[in-house]
Amino acid sequence: MIKISNLGFSYGANVVLRDISMELQEGRIYGLLGENGVGKTTLLTLLAGLKKNLAGTLEIDGQTPYDRKPSFLSNVYYLPDEVPAPRRKAIDFARDHGQYWTGFSSAKFSEIMNVFDNDQEQRMDQMSYGQLKKTFISFALACNTKYLFMDEPTNGLDIPSKAQFRKAVTKYTSDDSTLLISTHQARDLEAIIDPIIILDRRDVLLNATLDEIAGKLYFDYSSDLNPAALYQEMVPGGNIQVVPNTMGLESKVNIEALFNAVLLHKAVIKDMFNK
Repeated sequence: MIKISNLGFSYGANVVLRDISMELQEGRIYGLLGENGVGKTTLLTLLAGLKKNLAGTLEIDGQTPYDRKPSFLSNVYYLPDEVPAPRRKAIDFARDHGQYWTGFSSAKFSEIMNVFDNDQEQRMDQMSYGQLKKTFISFALACNTKYLFMDEPTNGLDIPSKAQFRKAVTKYTSDDSTLLISTHQARDLEAIIDPIIILDRRDVLLNATLDEIAGKLYFDYSSDLNPAALYQEMVPGGNIQVVPNTMGLESKVNIEALFNAVLLHKAVIKDMFNK
């Protein structure tokens, strides 16, 4: 389990995170959303032990990430948005670097590369950016870590590759793994992420499962405008509206509409989900 309490971090005078608290349970794929600059990448690097929090506490299974103990590092993988392009064949890179993660499987790496239609014998510095990104995603999943943190993994992927990504994540992560995926492309991942975390620089605006969200909010697709709507947007055939679910109605959560509703009504949403 990941426990974050009153977490704070800044770059000099620039405060990035302040008083952030939340818990992440095992066996779930969390979607981490937030506006630019609210500290999503910083949070991922803190969880991976690459930075030290300046305030509060951060624990993963009772360990402090920045202590960087081998037992911790072998069970955590962080995939950044920007990835390097080594002058090496993908399979050679994977085998050499995989030894640092006790659960790494070269056979699994090869299998996931096939899912992505990627050539593991190709040199990584000769790949397109999309091919390179898929190679690192394959490696991340093949490390078989309990905790996997991904920063904008679908950036640079074409539409077929995004579908392959969803398939790979669903098939090649274990039931007790915890994934935290930061993204601006909510539509790319809405079929696999649950719960949803919406981060603000000074707060966690939302940390809830899709069932919890659907229980509190109703996502209405109609041409009739609702004056109680927290958010409205015109779509083909009518509107998408986010309305407090006072009648216990069932609806499918629209993550983009949810995100916009939360940003427009931060206090209202926090009060609604903290009751």
